[in-house]
Amino acid sequence: MADDDTLRSVTLKRTGLGRYEVRNARGGTMSVGVGDGADFTPVELLLAALGGCTGADVDYITSKRAEPESFVVHVTGHKVRDAAGGNRLADLAIELSVTFPEGAAGDAARKVLPRAAEMSHDRLCTVSRTVELGTPVDTRLGPGHQPAGIQPTGA
Repeated sequence: MADDDTLRSVTLKRTGLGRYEVRNARGGTMSVGVGDGADFTPVELLLAALGGCTGADVDYITSKRAEPESFVVHVTGHKVRDAAGGNRLADLAIELSVTFPEGAAGDAARKVLPRAAEMSHDRLCTVSRTVELGTPVDTRLGPGHQPAGIQPTGA
C-alpha cells in the first residue's frame, strides 16, 4: 500500500531524555514524554486517538441533527504485563456522554446516537478498528543505521 493518498505519518524528534516533539505533515506539533511531566505519554496518545476518532465520527453524524449541549468522551484502559512478559493495554473502553437540547432536533440526535456509536466501532473509526484487528507493526532502522555485517532488507 504505497498510495500517497492513503499514507499517514508523523515524525518525532528528540528534545531531551524521554521527551520528543511530534510533527505532522500539516505542521502541527505537540510534545510527548514518558510520564514524568505534563506531556502526554504514548499510551495516553493512543487513548486520545481512540476517543478522538470515535468522538469525531459520532459528532459528525449527530450534529447534522442538533448541536450538542455537551459532548465528552472518556477513554480508559489498563496497562498490563502479559504472560510473555510484554506490556500492552487491556480492557479498553470508550464512553460517550452527550446531551442535546430539548425539541425535535435534539430528539433526532438522541435517536441516532446509539447507531452512530455502533457505526464508528464497526466500520468508521480507523484507530479502534486497527487496534481490534491487530495490525502488525514493522520496526526497523533507517538507511545507514544497520549494524556491521547485517544487510538491509531487500539487498
